[in-house]
Amino acid sequence: MKNIIYKISIVALTALSLSSCKKWLTMPSESKFDSESTFQTVDKAEMVVLGIYGLSFNREIYYQFGMGTDECISTEGETNSKNRFANYVYSPDITPTDTYTAMYRAIEYANVCIKNLSAMQGATDAEQKKIDMLLGESYALRAMSFLNVVRFFGDVPYPTIPVQDAGTFTSSRVSRDTIYDGCVADLQKAIELLPWKSEGMIPTPERFSKNAAYGILARVALYAAGYSLRWDLSSYSPGSVRLAQQSNTTRIRELYQIASDACQAIMQKGENGLLDKYETVFRDLVNGRYNKESMLEYGQYGTNVNGSAIGYTNGMAAHTNSRYGKAEPLMAAMPTLLFDFEDGDLRRDVSICTYGITATNKRQMNPYGSNRIGKFRVTWKKDAGTAINKRDINWPWLRYSDVLLMYAEAQNELNNGPTGAAKAAFEQVRKRGYGGDASKIGITPSTYQEFRDAIIKERKLELAFEGWRRTDLVRWGIQFEALTKAKQNLIDMANKTGNYANIDRFRAYKLDSASAWEDPVVGIPFIGYKAAPTAAEKAQLTANGYTLLEMHSNVAPHGGQALAATQPWVIAIFRGLEKNKVELLPLNTTTIDNNPGLAGQQHPMY
Repeated sequence: MKNIIYKISIVALTALSLSSCKKWLTMPSESKFDSESTFQTVDKAEMVVLGIYGLSFNREIYYQFGMGTDECISTEGETNSKNRFANYVYSPDITPTDTYTAMYRAIEYANVCIKNLSAMQGATDAEQKKIDMLLGESYALRAMSFLNVVRFFGDVPYPTIPVQDAGTFTSSRVSRDTIYDGCVADLQKAIELLPWKSEGMIPTPERFSKNAAYGILARVALYAAGYSLRWDLSSYSPGSVRLAQQSNTTRIRELYQIASDACQAIMQKGENGLLDKYETVFRDLVNGRYNKESMLEYGQYGTNVNGSAIGYTNGMAAHTNSRYGKAEPLMAAMPTLLFDFEDGDLRRDVSICTYGITATNKRQMNPYGSNRIGKFRVTWKKDAGTAINKRDINWPWLRYSDVLLMYAEAQNELNNGPTGAAKAAFEQVRKRGYGGDASKIGITPSTYQEFRDAIIKERKLELAFEGWRRTDLVRWGIQFEALTKAKQNLIDMANKTGNYANIDRFRAYKLDSASAWEDPVVGIPFIGYKAAPTAAEKAQLTANGYTLLEMHSNVAPHGGQALAATQPWVIAIFRGLEKNKVELLPLNTTTIDNNPGLAGQQHPMY
């Protein structure tokens, strides 16, 4: 069976996503890459571990799973499966399967590596240090892959040994509490084995260091301590479905302590930190430049594997005939997100791209209903990349700002209110958002609930479009409430009422040209009008070279949609939202059919 299960040549090819400079052009025939021969040398073993990385990411994670939040929505038609999924119209026949399948492939190869690396004998001291690092990476990748299944599907199969050793392809659901505990243990082992970034063994943040393992441990611990949709695994009774934390309150506290300690270890080590400018984080990211803030990235340069289209599907709009080539995002910023940022918050125009590029390279402003994602914009790149839908943009798995916010959250939970250290961590993130000006960040809340609410909002502003919001809302136990409020806010904005009664109705801007790669523009300057300009004002604007845009209109460089309460897309937002049901996905029918162990184990509400 080993020559069926362990065809390492496939994995070695995926390793190119981590080391695009390497060329595996002289590889032996795949029959030689079984688990026995591969783990005879450290170099061959490393090829297999690199291959796990190639399986550990999928476009669904930021695309289908990234929409349907108070930050990101789908612009596709209501009958499209991605639109249905983004608006909680779930059914087992449209549940995405790519992430589920890819994560279990990664888990299988991690299991193979853990078994075989642990058994390698006769190594020199230097080789053993490398083996320990590779083993640590394998444990960390297995844990992260399980997290990316459990946070979307809940209780799932939990294989921890290779299929060959298990002797069966059949597996049933296991309690997510058991799985999370296993992930915590895996990451704790990884931390023991992995070197710190400063030791020089980890060449890029595209591979796990001790720093990154601590950060992912904190993330897993917070998910394990948080809310999730649960049901009786013995009966699968719909009446047993509830949104709750695990029943072991002692373990919940232990998990918050684990998260706090993990973040504190990173903070005290001092190897990571915030960049001075939020904008630089993403200019570096799209151009493959590493920095002290980026702790773990999924490598894309030259390969763009697993269907990734970062910067195309989830970027700004650019016309096919523009100097930048086509970018056709079908993900949009929730219109209200623009006003969730306070005046002076420099993250707003980085996160939200308020313009698109026309066929003649003009920066055309978007109306409110057509803003796109700015963090991965093609105009900031130094070149076109491999292809228009393969822009060679890495995915940000973990940034230091996330560590600071996780620490603040864990401290608040442990102490029933924010400690001074929690406030300081929170304020570091806030202050950087305002360009380092502490006078603009306001007063940090001092009570448990107010600080928790502040963390929930700050994670939206700091980590917008980075793939965590959907499941973060669930682990806080507020998905239904937050999205119900978000829809009402959208309607208020469309009607120009409530908090949106005094927003700009028109904006005047100059239709300037983007003349080069690494375009310096972040947001387009504009003149705002609360009511329609007079005829004389319009004439003067035209004379001064301005273009006037009605902000609730559908006049956009790409995919324009008017913002009005009667518009079908507004009415349809979150149309399938239902508490104690949509917080977890049903398993795809094919997934159940392919695994007899899952027979009768569908999500009880489906």
